[in-house]
Amino acid sequence: MTNVGITVLGFTIIFLATTLGAAMVFLFRKEISPKLNTAILGFAAGVMIAASIWSLLLPSLEGAADWGNLAFIPALVGFLAGGLFMVVLDKLIPHLHKSGIDEGLRNNFKKTTKLFMAVTIHNIPEGLAVGFAFGGAFADGSTAAFMGALGLAIGMSIQNFPEGAAVALPMRSVTGSKLKAFLYGTGTGVVEPIFAVVGYFLAASLTAAQPWFMAFAAGLMIFVVAEDLIPDAHIEENSHLGTWGVMTGFALMMVLEVALS
Repeated sequence: MTNVGITVLGFTIIFLATTLGAAMVFLFRKEISPKLNTAILGFAAGVMIAASIWSLLLPSLEGAADWGNLAFIPALVGFLAGGLFMVVLDKLIPHLHKSGIDEGLRNNFKKTTKLFMAVTIHNIPEGLAVGFAFGGAFADGSTAAFMGALGLAIGMSIQNFPEGAAVALPMRSVTGSKLKAFLYGTGTGVVEPIFAVVGYFLAASLTAAQPWFMAFAAGLMIFVVAEDLIPDAHIEENSHLGTWGVMTGFALMMVLEVALS
């Protein structure tokens, strides 16, 4: 497979995985149990933490090696900027967290719309991360770099499948329709390939800024992990299950990064 083919595959599977997960609404009658929800969200958190380190922060530090002892600056600034960007999104875009916290500008949106927006916002970092990884691979030009980026896309896809189901199944009871619930679940994943393309062209065209971009995406993802995934997992209620979910996701992403790069 050519490098272009690997890139297209990477951008495609992150969306297809969400769609397949959302399709579980047609197969299962019940919503996800609290224990399974804890395991899924813990797993997603572990994947995102590992991806932030191996796929984004470490390449960011390596890309700024010419800075000598100040090589940490792009990683530090980009990382914090990513977190601040998520704060701005939270303040501006109306959305409803699973905990019941309503954020964003005042609005008259329905509950389904705000729940949809909450998940959609937090899929943006994943799309950007994949796009930046493939953009960096394009600048590098080696097949190994593209395979490393594909490893990140595979890791994101593995977590997107249960996340798609975790969105669609509760939506069925809210909307009263399996089809609407499926469309909501699928819709949350649409932003990922869109922002993957944006990230790709930014990283591929502005090669000098790649360390900053990668750290920025890492900041976005860690913010989502800390603000949403861990709290929504309610790990304190199923501590060992949630903790092992985090560790399993982290370990799997670590293996993918090392094995495919």
